[in-house]
Amino acid sequence: MAGSPGKAAEIDATGIGKSFGTFKALTDVTLTIARGEFLTLLGPSGSGKTTFLMVLSGFEPPTTGRLMLDGRDMTDIPPEERGFGMVFQGYALFPHMTVEENIAFPLKVQRRGRAEIQRRVAEIIEIVGLGEHRHKRPAGLSGGQQQRVALARALAYEPPVMLFDEPFSALDRNLRTQMQDEMRRLHRETGTTFVFVTHDQEEALTLSSRIAIFDAGRLQQIGPPRDIYERPENRFVAEFLGDINVLPVVNSTLEGRAITVNGKASGDLAIRPEYMRIALEAPASGNAVAARLRDLTYLGGVTRLNLRTEGGAELVLSVPTADLADGLTPGTEIWATWSSERAFML
Repeated sequence: MAGSPGKAAEIDATGIGKSFGTFKALTDVTLTIARGEFLTLLGPSGSGKTTFLMVLSGFEPPTTGRLMLDGRDMTDIPPEERGFGMVFQGYALFPHMTVEENIAFPLKVQRRGRAEIQRRVAEIIEIVGLGEHRHKRPAGLSGGQQQRVALARALAYEPPVMLFDEPFSALDRNLRTQMQDEMRRLHRETGTTFVFVTHDQEEALTLSSRIAIFDAGRLQQIGPPRDIYERPENRFVAEFLGDINVLPVVNSTLEGRAITVNGKASGDLAIRPEYMRIALEAPASGNAVAARLRDLTYLGGVTRLNLRTEGGAELVLSVPTADLADGLTPGTEIWATWSSERAFML
């Protein structure tokens, strides 16, 4: 099938900067998007992730830097000549066309043969699971089905790169989860290079082979989801990607108790909530800090605990409900514990 990994493209961005007047939207962004990977651009509003996607697409020229596509300079190539597929927040479907006609449109623009168009439309309709809706117009489709049509139309002409600008932001949670599953399947089956923009951390962790985190126009960290989640390179990344507890350590001592740390002896110690446990009495050894339970929230299999240490630090713990002692109530004095292998210095 066309669209195998050999059809995908590699992009090299070197020193990309983008200014709008005196405002710097991007500063010295350098990264490689590997052939056939699923790269998610993640960051808060105004971080530069969408601007970088627009530079990749050709809709915004970079102020500085170069873009290479499979070793060829594409910095000044207009978007229509790059041949990338794009899916935006709005579906942008033609309301007077059927599902088949919407998907066939870009192929007709490319002046492909009638038989080839029919074959490719039939193939892509089955891939996105719209076989029963091929003769419907957009008004007769659900939001998720319309999003599938937009995906199918972009994939129909087998682009080397697919760009997505928060395509699921308008969908409800259940439908969003279904579309994420669909997106992963489409990526596996087509082998195309996917570049996906979102501000949703869970979505990024779910979809990506790698995540690039942006803040204030700069690339903060790039790597596989687990690496970024468990070993963030700076405090912004640590706090942006999920909940995290940060405790001040001085000379391997935390609030008067000696602890074991990996790396430097003083600084901010970071521990994810799911890697902390509680004890009702002071442990004889190991990493621990005294705290008072402020609140607990039952979430089914896990319970979320909010603690405050004697030194005033706020902690959040995510503990298996089955591990909690009966009768634990706000105001209880307890100890928060953790393994040194699960903590890291920022």
